[in-house]
Amino acid sequence: MRTEADIVVVGAGLAGLSAACALVAAGREVIVLEARDRVGGRLYDRPIDGGSADAVVELGGQWIGPRHQRLRALARELGVTTFPTHTEGDSLFSRGGRVRRYRGTIPRISPAVLADVGRAMARLNRMARRIDPAAPWSGPRARIYDSQTMATWMHRAMLTRRGRELMQIAVEGVWAADPSELSLLHVLFYISSAGGLEALTDTEGGAQQDRFVGGPQQLAAGLAARLGDRIVLQAPVRAIEHDASAGVTLTVGDGRRFRARRTIVAVPVPLTARIAYDPPLPHARDALTQRMAMGTVVKAHAIYDEPFWRADGLSGIATRAEGPIKLVYDNSPPDGSCGVLLAFFEGRHAQQATAQTEAERREAVLRTLASLFGRRALSPRAYVDHAWGQDQYTRGCYGAYVPPGGWTGFGAALRAPVGPIHWAGAESAAIWNGYMEGAVRSGQDAAREVLEALER
Repeated sequence: MRTEADIVVVGAGLAGLSAACALVAAGREVIVLEARDRVGGRLYDRPIDGGSADAVVELGGQWIGPRHQRLRALARELGVTTFPTHTEGDSLFSRGGRVRRYRGTIPRISPAVLADVGRAMARLNRMARRIDPAAPWSGPRARIYDSQTMATWMHRAMLTRRGRELMQIAVEGVWAADPSELSLLHVLFYISSAGGLEALTDTEGGAQQDRFVGGPQQLAAGLAARLGDRIVLQAPVRAIEHDASAGVTLTVGDGRRFRARRTIVAVPVPLTARIAYDPPLPHARDALTQRMAMGTVVKAHAIYDEPFWRADGLSGIATRAEGPIKLVYDNSPPDGSCGVLLAFFEGRHAQQATAQTEAERREAVLRTLASLFGRRALSPRAYVDHAWGQDQYTRGCYGAYVPPGGWTGFGAALRAPVGPIHWAGAESAAIWNGYMEGAVRSGQDAAREVLEALER
């Protein structure tokens, strides 16, 4: 096993693998150290027993939108195809035990509530357009935005309780956190990063438009195949010694040491703080990692012999005003060989669900699905979920968020190299932060940064 290279990449998720492949293509010697016994990071697919070859449940990232250009280019290179998220039929909205059918993006609500939500979305988009996603802390109103939570802004800017209720659902769905936890500046940065709030929330035309045939973990597997034995699995990095002239020495859990001229740390920002650095990281970088937190989500799948709801004219998409589950999607495979309903526990509800047993979560999921789709939903042929807050090498999903004060105080340290240490990952991306698209971009950008540093 090689223990020396030009660059050692920490993490074999999309960001780390994208960086490593770009470096290898440039003729550099690379080693990738991955803590897990698999590649993919937050891409985690499991086959459906008795289903077709393409029948999987995506326990991690799954969707690709029309604006995810680099992700689509990667999929084309690897021969991974996509198919539309199922939206045909009526969607459901549940509030106070009453379930209503509707068509379109937003449930049928009173004109006053609809106007309230529309005004709030338009105002957020206008504010976000003034935020530079590469430096959100730099705008003239950045400190004002960063001094308040999204919840504070909602209560000041929105006029109706039901309007705030719908915005709460949207916030939990995008950030997997409560509005009271998020800096308003972070929300505006995220919107700017994606090019608009609708791009984050919509299915058709938005980030949830399509899925990958056979699941997105194939993308990681395809990149890993290009790297071959350059990837070392079950090698969690515990310590990084670094020197501007001497390079880096990385120590993994079993004591093995790897040496390189440069390293790219491509793991979620909060987890970078679990590595011991010698010398210690600058205060600004360390303070940033102390303030960034991972969102909390549990993705739960109920698997049926067929997508029975479609015969009732339903899309399988449902929104609920009350928890513990507020969003449901039809997550059936493209050939419809079985039916899958995907239910999300998010934010505080996910924190509570993470502390429960799988059996307790299963009961809550099936009870919710039955309230929406009828008694047939109580009898799936299988159930599978994944509590990302309990995942040792992720500790939460979908991405990290920043509370008030974090961006303006320490945001400039997010992507700034520390000597020979460079950073990558979905949370480090300026464009499509927190998404697979952002992970690919950040890995490629970090590779370019390293190559430029090595050529100086």
